[in-house]
This record gives sequence, C-alpha cells and structure tokens, in this order.
Amino acid sequence: MHNILTLPKNSSVIKSSIVDALGIAFVYFIPSISHLFSFPVYLFEPMRIILILSMVHSSKRNAYLLAITLPLFSFISASHPVFIKSLLITCEMTINVWLFYFLLKKIPNFFIIAFVSIILSKTFYYSGKFILIKLSLFSTELIDTPLIIQLSLTLILSIYAFFILSKKKAV
Repeated sequence: MHNILTLPKNSSVIKSSIVDALGIAFVYFIPSISHLFSFPVYLFEPMRIILILSMVHSSKRNAYLLAITLPLFSFISASHPVFIKSLLITCEMTINVWLFYFLLKKIPNFFIIAFVSIILSKTFYYSGKFILIKLSLFSTELIDTPLIIQLSLTLILSIYAFFILSKKKAV
C-alpha cells in the first residue's frame, strides 16, 4: 500500500508560496551567485523575472507582496541596492504590477500588456532616478544596465507572459 500526499492542483496558496520561496531565495543568493560566477547577475533583473513569474503563475495579491518586499529584502539581506534605490525599485515594481492588472482589463493581447507595463514602470524608475541624481540624493549613472539587455529581457518576459496566459485562457 502506498501512502501518497496529494495537494489540490489549483491551489493558489501553494503556487504563491512556491513562487515566494523561490523568489526570496534567489534574491538572497544573488550576491553569492554573482561572486561565484564572477558575473553581475543583477544585470538580468532577477526581481522583475520573479515579479513576472508571480503575475503569470500566482495571484495579484502575491505579485504586490513580492513587488513591495523583494527590493527591501535584498537591501536588508545584502545591502544591495542602496536603500534609496530599493525604495525606487519598490515603487517601480508596484507600478509594474498595477499597470499589468489595469491593462489586463483593457487590452486583449497579453504580450502588449506585459511589454507596456514593464516599459512604463521603467520610465517611472528612470524619471525618479534622474530626479534623485539631479537633487544630489543619489550618486550613480542614470543607466547602469545596458539598454539592449533591458529590452531583450522585456521582450523575453513579454513573450513568456503571452504564451503562458494565452494557454491558461484557452483552457
């Protein structure tokens, strides 16, 4: 006789918990992974990847939770990014989630929804960063991550969202 534990397939709590645990673990280990491979992993926007995964595979509530907590968790656990940048990223991620769900009600194309929500949230981020630099509250380059990497990741994540959400909608 086999004793098998089965969990409900559509349990949003389980999905959210898995996304959260993986997201937090990944963000926690980014500095170690970067040092291990001598490569700046942050260039590939791991927080945004986790956020999109959450929006596609989890719930709206969970996406907001991650948008608010991941940058602050990263600051607390690794002191990276600096606090003011963590706050700016938190705002950017929260705007990304809000725009995604707002556009979901208005636009039928999942690619456009993901792409526009990412681009507009990045526009907010860079506008805020520009202001902070001009006010001498933040000392850094305006664009740290090459735009080609950002655009490539935005396209990949938007395509991913399109295929996964289109598949879910068809079911």
